[in-house]
Amino acid sequence: MTRRVLSAEIKHETNTFSCHPTGLKEYREELLAFGADALALARGTNTEVAGFIEAAKELDWELDHVVSASAQPGGRVTSEALNAALQPILERLRAAQEPYDGIILALHGAMVAECDDDSEGKILREIRAETGDAMPIAVSLDLHANVSVEMCRLADIMVSYATNPHVDMRETGAKAARLLDRMMKGEISPRVVLARCPMLEEVDGARTDTPRMAARLAALRDYEHRDDVFAASINGAMAWADTAHTGPTVVITCQGDLAAHRAFAEEIARDIWNGREASNNDFLTPREAAECAAAWSDPRKPLVINEYADNPGGGAYGDATALLAALLEADCKDACFGPLYDPQSVARLSGHRPGDMVELALGGKTDPGFGGGPLPCRGMLVSLHDGQYRIRGKMMNGVAMSFGPTAVLRVEGIDILVVSVRCQIFDGEQFRAFGIEPEKKRVVALKSMDHFRADFTPIAGRIVTCDSGALCSPSYRNYPFTRVRRPIHPLDAVESPKFA
Repeated sequence: MTRRVLSAEIKHETNTFSCHPTGLKEYREELLAFGADALALARGTNTEVAGFIEAAKELDWELDHVVSASAQPGGRVTSEALNAALQPILERLRAAQEPYDGIILALHGAMVAECDDDSEGKILREIRAETGDAMPIAVSLDLHANVSVEMCRLADIMVSYATNPHVDMRETGAKAARLLDRMMKGEISPRVVLARCPMLEEVDGARTDTPRMAARLAALRDYEHRDDVFAASINGAMAWADTAHTGPTVVITCQGDLAAHRAFAEEIARDIWNGREASNNDFLTPREAAECAAAWSDPRKPLVINEYADNPGGGAYGDATALLAALLEADCKDACFGPLYDPQSVARLSGHRPGDMVELALGGKTDPGFGGGPLPCRGMLVSLHDGQYRIRGKMMNGVAMSFGPTAVLRVEGIDILVVSVRCQIFDGEQFRAFGIEPEKKRVVALKSMDHFRADFTPIAGRIVTCDSGALCSPSYRNYPFTRVRRPIHPLDAVESPKFA
């Protein structure tokens, strides 16, 4: 029996402290496609929608994909942008000549729109208003989701990535789809139970290469072997979203003894809480990181510096200059740095030819209070590009992306990748496509929290992490939180933690 399944993708990871709202322009820069066009872009890639496609073929579904919408992390999503993705789904449901057997959605889990702090809850609520409670709905989530009670009430199946860096996106989508198929056949009657931690985020941002997180994930995999447990996930949270449901969660899709499943979820949540001070990250100042770079002398592999705080993948502006300034002051040669978001400088450089020497104030134009202001420098224009590249590494393999108009500027021995569209570095191809070979550099400085590790750990002689004071700094007390649940760690002393 062929089953009709509606699918869609609506994603955003929102940093509510960003001064830049995320609108239709930002979605169009990354991904806003409909129907067959969206499926064509996803096919063969490491994405959840590719997992939906794979499972649909295997399970003999008629897959009706409505929309794929994704934008770079940034400020609150405008109502216009959210409606541009959501309304086509609602219209398709209203216009359907034949009923759907199920719905599968690729969501992030940390979207915050202008109109609703719990945007995924809103998406599910409006879909449920069209379909009723009996419609099977499966959801895939990012491991950094801030999962709300409403999301768990409205979804029947919830599956999150189990890796950070996220190399299992396709696998996650396919897993959610196979569970949906079982529900549509009447083999299972799943519910979603939730445990929460009174913290802003898991101590290491839910890095899954740490021993403690690896042990938690192993416990979840063991728990999934039970006949009445179908998926068990940890969501490490997006800390820079000021909402009432921000924080790490444990989510289990299950049936049977829900109280027992919830007790297990709370046990894992308690372990996350107990490890709240045991970070594996050692944050260096820009000067300390630059000193490491100046001293690095291994001819075989580069020193990799990840500028954690200016990660565009967490909604940071991507134009902080404090680390770059420190590297220049330390006379760091044979290095690369990027991406530095500065469309104004790219536009100016576009008026020159490769080989020209140019003086300009680089980066720091959004808010100098977050990671440093414009950096006066003189450098040689190495090359100009349209910014197009395709991911070759494990994370998002096969996905075509763009930095927009892009320039490579060499300043005192540092090749700087200057871009017009914000995006973190998580793949070596994001340098190589523009003539920079990171494995041949002495020092590689990049803007990313953790996703770079999938592709850069194999080439790195050492990795050091820098807190440049930009918008994703782990110094949480510097942010004006007003909506998170209180008390919450590390903003407050939490004497009697609750995990329900």
